[in-house]
Amino acid sequence: MVDFSFTEEQELFRKVLREWCQKNLPIEKVREIDTKQWIPEEIIKGMADLGLWLMTAPEEHGGLGADWVTACIAAEELAYADLTIAIPVHFLVESSWGFVADRYCSERVREECIRPSIKGEAFIGIGTTEAGGGSDVAAFKTTAKKDGNDWIVNGEKTYISGTEECVHLGKGGFWITARTSPAPPEASHRGMTSFYLPMTAPGVEVSKRFDDMGRMGISCGAFTMKDVRLPNDYLMGEEGKGFYMTMEGFDLARLLIGATSIGCSQRALEIGMEYLKERKAFGRPIGKFGMIQYELADDYAKLEALRSLVYRTAWMINERYKTKSFSALECTKLISTVKLLGPPLAFKIFYDTMIWLGAWGYTKECPLEMGMRGIMSYVIGAEGALNIQRVVLVRELLGKEYIDYK
Repeated sequence: MVDFSFTEEQELFRKVLREWCQKNLPIEKVREIDTKQWIPEEIIKGMADLGLWLMTAPEEHGGLGADWVTACIAAEELAYADLTIAIPVHFLVESSWGFVADRYCSERVREECIRPSIKGEAFIGIGTTEAGGGSDVAAFKTTAKKDGNDWIVNGEKTYISGTEECVHLGKGGFWITARTSPAPPEASHRGMTSFYLPMTAPGVEVSKRFDDMGRMGISCGAFTMKDVRLPNDYLMGEEGKGFYMTMEGFDLARLLIGATSIGCSQRALEIGMEYLKERKAFGRPIGKFGMIQYELADDYAKLEALRSLVYRTAWMINERYKTKSFSALECTKLISTVKLLGPPLAFKIFYDTMIWLGAWGYTKECPLEMGMRGIMSYVIGAEGALNIQRVVLVRELLGKEYIDYK
């Protein structure tokens, strides 16, 4: 039987991180981050000192070389502390997309962006979404044309996490995907190439910051690229293989979204259960009413099932990278299941617990509303819409010939 227990090192890591979060991210600090719409530099530095930024990068490149189970532990604990999930978003973007960038980038990009990001001195994120949509990567309109040893990039990206962080730090940039050659209609994903785009490159302009409803501590913006000249050193991996590498990044990010969903849901349930024991109605604690008990039981059972799925999937990814014992598509199938189930379950748990709390749950004196606003970004579709996960699952269950849009 497969053993999914955590190692002593992982248990110690969880304990140390939980203690750090309790000290540095109390609810009052989280509310301040949500209100001021910025993660303080002392938090960024503190997380860098713990090795949390891009912890999945190999040790020889400056990271911890953390496996994906450990990365999920970090995402879970950060989300337990920061119900807004702003800090977990910052963490998971760098741990997933930074990992993929480091895996395929040149040494020049590693020195300019990866190593500084590990120290909290730069930001490396994902910049694929365009105004016409985000889930259909193969349909993106950004182009890159070869010009000698350079590439000339034109296009626009929108709803991108971390744009203002890059501007503020003056370092870092985004993994972008652009069309570099025509593709046949039956294989529109071909001819896509990935690049590292520094925000300081001439021709890059951050055009706006969106006023999102949640996860306020990390910016969400848009940027344009007008005749941006990128050296060939900024090419990620092989020309024409960008779609596949981008899907690898989405898979890893979706896994960490599952872990984030566990952490904030666990905290919400604990807040809710404490209230169920204290609040009385009709002469008894409201936790004694059957309808509430059944909701709690269902929420707990589903959360434990999600927890098992997330960590089993993380284990599979570890095995894939170490021994190739699982195929990419085998992992993708479970990862899409994680993304399909995780955020909606977290949203439901916040919904249920806020109703248990009554009028207090509707106030900003209660921290739960921060979580509901934050997790909604993943219900809507960050890192892939829920229906896209269904498409992926059906493709793997029935075969490519059953994809309904072809």
